[in-house]
Amino acid sequence: MATDYSDYEFLKVDVAERVATITINRPDRLNAVHNELHHELEQIWLDVRSDQDVNAIILTGAGRAFCAGGDVKGMAGGTLAGGTGKAGKGRGRGPIAASNGRRVVENMLDVEQPIIGAINGDAIGLGATLALLCDITVVSEKARFADTHVKVGIVAGDGGAVIWPLLIGPNRAKEFLMRGNFINGAEAGRIGMVNYAVEPEQVMPKARELAQELADGPTLAIRWSKLAVNKWLKQQANLILDASLAYEMMTFNTKHHQEAVKAFVEKRKPNFVDAK
Repeated sequence: MATDYSDYEFLKVDVAERVATITINRPDRLNAVHNELHHELEQIWLDVRSDQDVNAIILTGAGRAFCAGGDVKGMAGGTLAGGTGKAGKGRGRGPIAASNGRRVVENMLDVEQPIIGAINGDAIGLGATLALLCDITVVSEKARFADTHVKVGIVAGDGGAVIWPLLIGPNRAKEFLMRGNFINGAEAGRIGMVNYAVEPEQVMPKARELAQELADGPTLAIRWSKLAVNKWLKQQANLILDASLAYEMMTFNTKHHQEAVKAFVEKRKPNFVDAK
């Protein structure tokens, strides 16, 4: 029996020819993550991993962005809340805690099927983490990556401190994480941060080509090769995540974060120097 994905409200899942295409589906909010979507991002990897009809996965975003990260307007209320709660996967779930951030990363790393990231637009904060945790990344040359947690006065705790140093080295990663700067897809390809940087219209065709090749290949050899490498990634996640998430939770209670969120809502530049 095929897996039923109909309970998902903010993720769209299509399965065809042994490839599952997962689309982050809040295009009106640039696919920003509120609490319901966050819970769905935790659960989807458990469901797709157990789907016997799926040998490869494509992860992409609806509209012009891949994922804009956490819903900052939701943060103004003290949580990432803001969804309707219609879907079974998100209904009745509370505010996001550190354990939820850990589950997204760990559940994604535990998926046996190869995950192809089709990064159609900007991938920011948690969105960048999701994109860079994919096994193979195909990105638009015009897409931008950034971990902008510091821009809203919080630590890059939900995976940025894990995956960025592994891909581009610790010093380069620290600069991006401490400054919250952007890098476009073309430059990300040049420095080896992503696998393929292509013209925007070629993102999905290239991702589908790769996914289909893997879906039609020797299943166990492909999956176990991935899992062997992921032992290294999981070791780094286990080393770093608890500390980075704890620091992130602590910074949610700082004046700098409160000032950043207030400035965002008021559409002005935050004044961190005078925030006390």
